[in-house]
Amino acid sequence: MISERRLPRLLLVTGMSGAGKSTVLDTLEDMGWDTVDNLPADLLQDFVHGGGQCRTAPVAVAMDARSRGFDPAHLPELIRSIDGVEPEILYLDCSGTELMRRYDETRRRHPLAPDRPAEDGIARERQMTMPLRIGADSVLDTTDLSPAELRDELQRRYGGDSDQPVLTIASFGFARGISRTADLVFDLRFLPNPHWEEDLRPLTGADRPVRDYLAAEPAWGETMERIESLLIDWIPRYWAAGKSYVTVAFGCTGGRHRSVAAAVEMAERLRGAGFAPNVRHRDLASPPRDTIERHPGRAPASEGEDELNR
Repeated sequence: MISERRLPRLLLVTGMSGAGKSTVLDTLEDMGWDTVDNLPADLLQDFVHGGGQCRTAPVAVAMDARSRGFDPAHLPELIRSIDGVEPEILYLDCSGTELMRRYDETRRRHPLAPDRPAEDGIARERQMTMPLRIGADSVLDTTDLSPAELRDELQRRYGGDSDQPVLTIASFGFARGISRTADLVFDLRFLPNPHWEEDLRPLTGADRPVRDYLAAEPAWGETMERIESLLIDWIPRYWAAGKSYVTVAFGCTGGRHRSVAAAVEMAERLRGAGFAPNVRHRDLASPPRDTIERHPGRAPASEGEDELNR
């Protein structure tokens, strides 16, 4: 009996200019994908079915405001009308502040604002591409991702068996902004902060002394058990509903102690339950700073009181 062969993937890479489309295409090309940038919309069908036959390798096409015939309202329909492939839309997003920083750093002009400030083009493009964002199969926010981290994320999403959903457990610090890629966020700022312990301050939640300190807190074990039970129940439900990528993020004030320890422990718990999570620590490399840990309106009052009593 001949097994049914899966159709090759067709990935439309689109979104905000400057959000990382070039990095995405370079990474996918290194992974064996056929890629093309800035393809005119009327050539899409010919590129996918070159020579009258559909490609056997996965295909990634980047299109944005520079592409001839770029029509965000009709592109989803066009992509999904092509036979012989499994179509998918990846929308790359990024905060306006970070995009302006990138344009300023590279001294490039925004394609929609060649004679005006970049922020004008960013605002116009965000509004223009909203139909693509709404219709996308996946939205990837690159605001907090370095090029290396973006490549790692793409490897997890597109480098292996595409039938296997991707689960990521992340940590972050609220003082540096909430995680933009998280589907579920758990706030751990109600727990004692190891930063205010002199011996633990230079360590992180990946170190055993910090983990032992938190484990001695009665609320820690109960919190981890409840979240574990919730995730074991919910994650398969997300996947059953067709969501291929689930990111669970733990946040604390600075993103170095409580959130890191929680992400490490939860990944261990979920592996024991049969999952295969990836772990990402956004702010782990940030140096310990009292001003961050006392972030206004963020840190629990007890943390500030502890500092005053020192």
